[in-house]
Amino acid sequence: MTYPNILTKMPKEKISIVIPAYNEEKSIPELYYELSSVFKVMEKPYEIIFVDDGSTDSSFDLMEDIHSRDKDVKVIKFRRNFGQSSAILAGFDHAEGDIVVTMDADMQNDPKDIPKLLEKIDEGYDVVSGWRADRKDPFLSKKLPSKLSNWLARKMTGVNIHDSGCTLKAYKSKALRNLELYGEMHRYIPALLARKGFRITEVKVTHNPRKFGETKYGARRLFHGLLDLINIKFWNQYSKRPLHLFGTLGILQFSLGFIIGLYLLFVKFVYHQGIAERPLLLLAILLIILGIQFIIFGFMSDILVKLYYTGRKSYDIEKYIVKKGEGYED
Repeated sequence: MTYPNILTKMPKEKISIVIPAYNEEKSIPELYYELSSVFKVMEKPYEIIFVDDGSTDSSFDLMEDIHSRDKDVKVIKFRRNFGQSSAILAGFDHAEGDIVVTMDADMQNDPKDIPKLLEKIDEGYDVVSGWRADRKDPFLSKKLPSKLSNWLARKMTGVNIHDSGCTLKAYKSKALRNLELYGEMHRYIPALLARKGFRITEVKVTHNPRKFGETKYGARRLFHGLLDLINIKFWNQYSKRPLHLFGTLGILQFSLGFIIGLYLLFVKFVYHQGIAERPLLLLAILLIILGIQFIIFGFMSDILVKLYYTGRKSYDIEKYIVKKGEGYED
């Protein structure tokens, strides 16, 4: 196994590999073996950070066993399932590398693609996103919804990457400082970092068919991701000028109400018809008020969540193993 030209160009930064895992006992040993093989050839310092996101199988036991044989492996165990965003954030918080790479634990991401990402980092990019151009998933249940989601993401965030949902990504560690993740925000990390001015690019990567088990994420996650995408759009465009959004909505509502009022006055004074029992105005006002209340309530709730998580973490660690015989356990 060789990586011509790529390896000789890349500096010897330490690489942190963050791997969130939830019930992936069958794939973890093989994934570790392939990662070790890749970095042995690359001759770069590295660490592997497994984050057990509340697995109910033997995933953590396997991680712990791997750690006992390899000092470059860290293991973080959550008390329960907090979700992929929290697992990735925990990995970021405990990564010591100059470059941080994230990937799935199910073997659908190929460790042999990591040098491609690192080469782009070496060219001066801060974030490199994998693009599963030849995705090995069912069309109707996975590929079609993903295409729609990625199209919306490009339109709403302005970040021109084809595959926001690909976990295989590389980041300069400086780009991840003060990053806050919750919900399903992990797929939109490039959009969050682009807003801060970091340079973003993408490379085509291999996508393997799933060898073990079934996907842990169903169609419901797509709806959650859409809501997070709307949230990112709001914060990117209106976080510093919310009056532009709410003021525009208010003016539109006022104008609509004013026009309806003029129409009713015209009907009353020109055609001498009664308007007191007409449901049109009441229905329109009711729908407008309810719609605006729900929108504002959603935004205000998100603001409260952001305030709540300031200085807090969206996860709780039960056990953290760094080196053999070291770490902590609550």
